[in-house]
Amino acid sequence: MKRWLLLGIALSSLLLSGCASVIRTDVLAFHEWPADLQNKSYVFERKAGQDNNLEEKSYENLVRTELTRLGFTEATTPAAANLKVALNYSIDSRDVRTVQPYVVDPYWYGPYYGPGWRYGRYYDPFWYPGPVTQYREVQYQLFQRQLNILITNIKSGKKLYDVTVHSSGGNGSLAFAMPYMVRSAFSDFPGKNGVPRRIDLEIKE
Repeated sequence: MKRWLLLGIALSSLLLSGCASVIRTDVLAFHEWPADLQNKSYVFERKAGQDNNLEEKSYENLVRTELTRLGFTEATTPAAANLKVALNYSIDSRDVRTVQPYVVDPYWYGPYYGPGWRYGRYYDPFWYPGPVTQYREVQYQLFQRQLNILITNIKSGKKLYDVTVHSSGGNGSLAFAMPYMVRSAFSDFPGKNGVPRRIDLEIKE
């Protein structure tokens, strides 16, 4: 009975954690954002080779959505823009080893054979020790993702907003994490200068 109770608790915990899956991001923004800035027109600044990069365009679309929400407008030409927006991103991986506990039933040996037997082994019910905790080593890959967005005044060359977002997880797809990282980058824009923040965003299927 204890074994099934523990199994039920474990399954319930797993289901609850699955419903509340989140991507955790660590955000740090430095800015000198003018409170009276009226002209929020911008263009994307691209490095060599990024003009025809479909991945770059996909991430720019995410940033474009956030900038539009904040009242920015994309200029048709660089000459008509007041600001330029540059993106830099990367993903790395490292191997992690950890020791994790798991519960085992010392009397789990097979089917029930009758009175006085538990799972194929005779036992004294008054001396049954119950499930025990053991430990095993688990190895996995941890992916570390980074996004940097820099907004600069074109005419003066002054940096106005420089935000870096870090995120770690078991999913090796940067494209999977990027929508959440971009949202974190512009959360509470421009925010407090130089103050680290941790943001949890629920993963949507």
